[in-house]
Amino acid sequence: MNAIAKAIDTFNEWFGRILAPLIAVMTLVVLYDIAMRFFIGRPSDWAFDITKMLFGAHFMLLAAYGLRHHAHVEVDILKRLLSRRKQAVLDILGYVIFFVPFMWMFLTYSWSFAMRSWSRGETTYGIVALPVYPIKTVLVIAGVAILLQAIAIVIRATRQLREE
Repeated sequence: MNAIAKAIDTFNEWFGRILAPLIAVMTLVVLYDIAMRFFIGRPSDWAFDITKMLFGAHFMLLAAYGLRHHAHVEVDILKRLLSRRKQAVLDILGYVIFFVPFMWMFLTYSWSFAMRSWSRGETTYGIVALPVYPIKTVLVIAGVAILLQAIAIVIRATRQLREE
């Protein structure tokens, strides 16, 4: 089981490090749009949509990386007062009762959301019709990565209980 948790951690670490530079691409698109406004007096037709899509993809795809590094909000004020065993029990209960069912629901709805978009060939509204379905598929990919990271956390908490 420890090998599974390590494999999930390695995957999400690698995935996060690969996708982190996406912020630089977003910055270049925004700078391009600003330059177009400044020099030509007119923004590009596509930059705003691309920026929104890249930001959404960046935010969602790096959520599992954030969970791996405990970058999300946690109730540490009370949790720190507990013993390590009780912290592990709290992690297991919290993830199994609340987090995993929520992520399962999220995956179920995002899957149908993305598949509907793919089946319709959904695009943005406006002059430049950019495809939306790849960005909606990001929800599914991010949900799977987050759910895997939750499984790794539960495995680690279970190991903590066994050690004590």
